[in-house]
Amino acid sequence: MKKKIFVFFPDGVGLRNFAFTNFKSIGEQKGFDITYWNNTVFSLKDNLGFNEVKIDNHKIHPLTPLYSRARKRIELNVSRKKFNDDVYPTYKFPFNYKGLKNTLKSLYIKLLISFYSSEKGVVRIRKKINELERKNPKYLYCKAQLETHKPDLIFCTTQRATQSISALLAAKDLGIQTVAFVYSWDNVPKAMQVVETDYYFVWSSLMKDQVLQYYPFINENQVFVTGTPQFEPHYNADLKQSRKVFFKENNLDVNKKYICYSGDDETTSPLDQYYLEDLVNAVRSLNEKGENLGVIYRKCPVDFTPRYNKVIESNKDIIEVLDPIWKQVGSEWNQVLPAKEDFKMLYNVCEYSEFVTNVCSSTVFDFVAHNKPCIYYNYEQPQLKKGIRDIGQNYKYVHFRSMPSDKAAIFCTNKKGLESLVKQILDNKLSNVEEGKKWFEIVAGKTPTKASENIWNAIKNLI
Repeated sequence: MKKKIFVFFPDGVGLRNFAFTNFKSIGEQKGFDITYWNNTVFSLKDNLGFNEVKIDNHKIHPLTPLYSRARKRIELNVSRKKFNDDVYPTYKFPFNYKGLKNTLKSLYIKLLISFYSSEKGVVRIRKKINELERKNPKYLYCKAQLETHKPDLIFCTTQRATQSISALLAAKDLGIQTVAFVYSWDNVPKAMQVVETDYYFVWSSLMKDQVLQYYPFINENQVFVTGTPQFEPHYNADLKQSRKVFFKENNLDVNKKYICYSGDDETTSPLDQYYLEDLVNAVRSLNEKGENLGVIYRKCPVDFTPRYNKVIESNKDIIEVLDPIWKQVGSEWNQVLPAKEDFKMLYNVCEYSEFVTNVCSSTVFDFVAHNKPCIYYNYEQPQLKKGIRDIGQNYKYVHFRSMPSDKAAIFCTNKKGLESLVKQILDNKLSNVEEGKKWFEIVAGKTPTKASENIWNAIKNLI
């Protein structure tokens, strides 16, 4: 009899990895009966024809967000003290004191932090969150669904969603095995682990070491290195279009060489539009010296700010906007969901750009998979003032310490030097690809094309 697996989407961030790749078909080839346990507004049945059980109750306990925010701050405080490292406070978002309601919430979170501020306190506050969610009506709702469908294992596609807590607690209380996939390369040091499951699947040995380092209540035999399906499409040659077709479809000039500017969210890079402008100015100067260059601007899918508009409008002769093919289905950042067609778009943007530039994005790995370099901007803009976050702190984060050398990316540390870096890359005199591939292996593991298969093999072994 086939083992029934629930692939659980507490939010939409996992769709790209686990619905739009070959993840499902690989699991079916291995003999699993796969149902998507779907807490998102995206219908997998209507859009993709997948078996799904919809979770229509999206309510969490009203205190859970407050306890979760306190839990994160406490974990960061513990890490600061435990590792004697001032990087951890920089992961914190400031308290919100705008209006009475936000002020009261912030004061309550501060009170919780004072009660639970220790390593033992972290364990206690996690237990308290579980108590709250077991009292939440969603717990009984999800428990009833599980009793009806009786899955053998639940694979949760992200470890960081509060929406998943009550559902996974219901599974645990019914004796159903649970697995959480650690979603992103920077999540573990940032205290982004919301759920507690029987097992954890991670990208790499580096990430496994981090999980055990930051969460002493997790045992070594609970953590499996699988890789991530995130990069698998870059090795799928069926996605590749001819240069002529891709350029025609996207209004690109076949006579130009294009540099990709990959936009960031406003939190990570609040002055991001000025780095785009700097690249345009460098390109314009090089064009005046005989080059024929353009810029592909690909925005961050969850950025809806108008901050780039002025730069784009003023430089239409150089910038072509190729928006990611994502769809906004709600007001929250995690309700902006990718379309399957974006795999082809991103593949060909990587394939036909000379290189990529951005602020500290993981797109360095997307482009390295296509043997293309990456420039990271790492200088202050003159528009920086008090209250605006300096992008320089991004490169001090723990996940950037995984770089095998400072040549794993090309750092632009001075605006005046950008044109020279661009020219050197175009002339094949400068590249980070060789060291970038080493970094990619450290972060994403040794088998980036086999992640889906590795995940199903691990699930098979667990069952």
